[in-house]
Amino acid sequence: MVQLTRIYTKSGDKGKTALGNGTRVAKNDVRVEAYGTVDETNAVIGVARLHAEGAVDEMLARIQNDLFDLGADLCTPGDGSDDNPEQPALRITATQTERLETEIDQINAALDPLKSFVLPGGSALSAHLHVARTVSRRAERLIVELAAIETINSEAVRYINRLSDHMFVLARHANSDGREDVLWQPGLTR
Repeated sequence: MVQLTRIYTKSGDKGKTALGNGTRVAKNDVRVEAYGTVDETNAVIGVARLHAEGAVDEMLARIQNDLFDLGADLCTPGDGSDDNPEQPALRITATQTERLETEIDQINAALDPLKSFVLPGGSALSAHLHVARTVSRRAERLIVELAAIETINSEAVRYINRLSDHMFVLARHANSDGREDVLWQPGLTR
């Protein structure tokens, strides 16, 4: 269990931060940007949960925990293949991604078919989930950028890609299973 006794350490006052393996990097390093944006996604989901209840809230709570796992994975260089077997780094797993896929399929099965692109909005929960979707897409772009220059756990990319899909179908579910979606009307204001 993690125990934090001091919140500030002053170790980052010169623009550097420590990764999970102790290496110090600039706070604007792409790795830090990636896991920082995962943290931002988590915070946005926390706001969405203010409007969620029941099974939806339970899904979002599990996802928030997964996002901490993903952040821990991303803050530790490598893909897990060379982790110390006695103290392996926490890595996101295929099981976590597969759970998202199962939930996406279950939610999507009850949705009205799409007849146009969906605009963010409708219910408060749906609007917040659309924000979470877009922030998770930004996290995905950063994770892909990181993967292009360093070795990372490939499951991290799969997980974050599924997460934005999950947020999309959950946002539609929050709009009465898509019946109250706000639909794009091409050229409406010309």
